[in-house]
Amino acid sequence: MAASGARQPAIIEAPSVLGLRPSGVQDLPAALLGAGLLRRLGAVRAGRVDPPAYDPARDAGTGVLNPYAIARYSAALADTVGGVLDSGRFPVVLGGDCTILLGNLLALRRRGRPGLLFLDGHTDFYQPAAEPAGEAASMELALATGRGPRPLTDLEGRGPLLRDEDVVALGFRDAEESAAAGMQPLPPGLHAIDLDGVRAAGAAAAARRAVDLLTEGGSDGYWVHLDADVLDDAVMPAVDYRLPGGLGLPELETILRTALADERARGLDVTIFNPRLDPDGRAAARLTDCLARGLAPVTHHR
Repeated sequence: MAASGARQPAIIEAPSVLGLRPSGVQDLPAALLGAGLLRRLGAVRAGRVDPPAYDPARDAGTGVLNPYAIARYSAALADTVGGVLDSGRFPVVLGGDCTILLGNLLALRRRGRPGLLFLDGHTDFYQPAAEPAGEAASMELALATGRGPRPLTDLEGRGPLLRDEDVVALGFRDAEESAAAGMQPLPPGLHAIDLDGVRAAGAAAAARRAVDLLTEGGSDGYWVHLDADVLDDAVMPAVDYRLPGGLGLPELETILRTALADERARGLDVTIFNPRLDPDGRAAARLTDCLARGLAPVTHHR
């Protein structure tokens, strides 16, 4: 594994709920910054990318909420993330819903062939016809790999943003439930290590395996996507679509430290934590502490 030197984190606020609904996840940046994330990371603030106006009606042509607004937002977010990358800093993007992943990946796609470590309690591989509310936040991994309506799978004519073999989905636990609800299975070329697989190998070994898979291929570095619902529901109940079980905080910290210790890690986003479901701020404090510990390879010389 290639060790990383210190790269100053640069926090970008991306409070978009275009792919979900205005339920509270748009308050994620303020909650984590209020819990001290900027100070804990020794980070700088690199801007805020506000989304276009929200339309609650599904688009008739694509079956998705706000597809063209998401496409415009992805380009704007990619501009800001790209500026951080070009400065030599490490982008930490605070969402928002999971569709912010598209803008983050677009920034990397403009510069080459990205990989992705996908840490999510769900696999987010719906197609619009099967997704009950047309929420693109339930289909962003499918969209990023080129499956879905063209306005979201071919951003700037660069689609797909990801090749299947450049993705590792790690820690998910929704396979049976989502299949019953109509979500398509992950394709065979996409690497998948579910929660049971993480537990069988141990968090450190599973994360090392993921990094090996991401760096042995032809990608030009990888992004790390973190949906807060990958965490155990007992410690992270402040998410909109809850599932029993999940990774413990020490397991997630180990995975992040392992993934971010490699210099080919390009950036991180955090999504779906809903502060309105965390009235006493305990979940925000736990998540902030986990992120600060997990990002230690980026923020400290090794």
